Amino acid sequence: MKHLLSSKPDDDGLPPRARALAMAALMLCSLMAVLDMNIVNVALPTISETLDVSSSDAIWIVNVYQLTGAAAILTFAALSYRIGAWRIYIGGLIVFVASSLGCALSNSLTTLIVFRAFQGLGAAAMMSLGPALYRSVFPSRLLGSALGVSSMVVATGVAAGPTLGGVLLALGDWPLLFLINLPMGAAALVLTLRYLPRSEGNGAPFDVLGAVLSALMLGGLVIGVDELRREGSMSWAVYLAVGFIAGAAFIRRQQRIDYPLLPLGIFRQARFSMAAVTSFFAWVSQSMAFLSVPFLLQSELGYTPLESALLFTPWPLAIMFTAPRAGRLADKFSPPLVCTGGIIVFIAGVIALATLSSSAPMWDVVWRTALCGFGFGLYQSPNNRELMGSLPRAQSGTAAGVMASVRTFGQSLGAALVALALSGIIIETSHAGLITLALNVAIVAALIALALSASRLTRARALADNE
Repeated sequence: MKHLLSSKPDDDGLPPRARALAMAALMLCSLMAVLDMNIVNVALPTISETLDVSSSDAIWIVNVYQLTGAAAILTFAALSYRIGAWRIYIGGLIVFVASSLGCALSNSLTTLIVFRAFQGLGAAAMMSLGPALYRSVFPSRLLGSALGVSSMVVATGVAAGPTLGGVLLALGDWPLLFLINLPMGAAALVLTLRYLPRSEGNGAPFDVLGAVLSALMLGGLVIGVDELRREGSMSWAVYLAVGFIAGAAFIRRQQRIDYPLLPLGIFRQARFSMAAVTSFFAWVSQSMAFLSVPFLLQSELGYTPLESALLFTPWPLAIMFTAPRAGRLADKFSPPLVCTGGIIVFIAGVIALATLSSSAPMWDVVWRTALCGFGFGLYQSPNNRELMGSLPRAQSGTAAGVMASVRTFGQSLGAALVALALSGIIIETSHAGLITLALNVAIVAALIALALSASRLTRARALADNE
């Protein structure tokens, strides 16, 4: 990472020393937010048993965290222009740490889900503005590398989460999974208060109705998909109707007001819109595979939570190794070309997991999870670089908000689809068959992402030929 602190006379962003301290603050906050989600992933079977709830209901411990974040990300991105990104970032950190204590003290699924929702809001404030802050901290020539480091930090949280979660569950009860955020949060607060660049808002009007409509749109769609698993209930139709109606109203409002929550004109930039849609389907796929693997390893292959965590760890470790290198490649070569190759490798990994034998030895599990991580790491940084670099710096907050929204909404929808698959309402088969179904749907989503990413190569060649 030494090259990230290099300096050239025409560099924008912060000088090297200030850049290093600001990077440390951003890295710690991102690590904490991602670590929390992935500590919980591996513990879902344990929490569902302790609280006496079904596996499909326990998925909401993860899903509500992602869903509330997805619903609020565009709001936070818009508010950052009004009152300053720094204030939103600090406020999100404080909410996240306080709600972590609430999660640890919860004694029912309902209470836990409520505090997880507040955790999701705090994490969304940090994660939605992180990429924009990276762009203000680093020179433009290092944007791909910086976002690669950001992806590496996220992967570190994913890698450490399952292992740390397994260790904490071996040492004590599941509230320890949330109490760990208190000392980490205190350290993160000190760093962000001292070293992050402070920005003042422009006082522009805030689109309150747009924020409400965006939340109803995203929430209605994800909850509607989840409600499909409840036999004899038509509530799914109501939620989906709310989501689609709110979505149509949101788009219409954004086209008519002077200060929209989401300037729809940015989607006329083909590089930006294609990167955003590709990202959505890729995150749906990874979320489904991520949430399916712990159930596969523990429920079907008989591994303990700690063993499951260790077998799961090669996936994020491979992302840690690959993402920074993929980011540097994206600064030198075509980002769509690099990330298209990554999606191909990722699909091969998920197919390998879907065909895993129930008697497979540990080493046979390890290479399959590692292949998934290698492919996703190769895809993620170049696609993020394409998305963030396709708009002017002045629109970095909006670009970061869209990037975080499609990621979080994709993860939320993926989690809801896993819950739907595991409910058994789609097909009547064994639990192992339901897990395989979830992995197969993940493969379909990844194939869509592949088709979209590959189409960018065709478009680029056509533009080159016309020139």
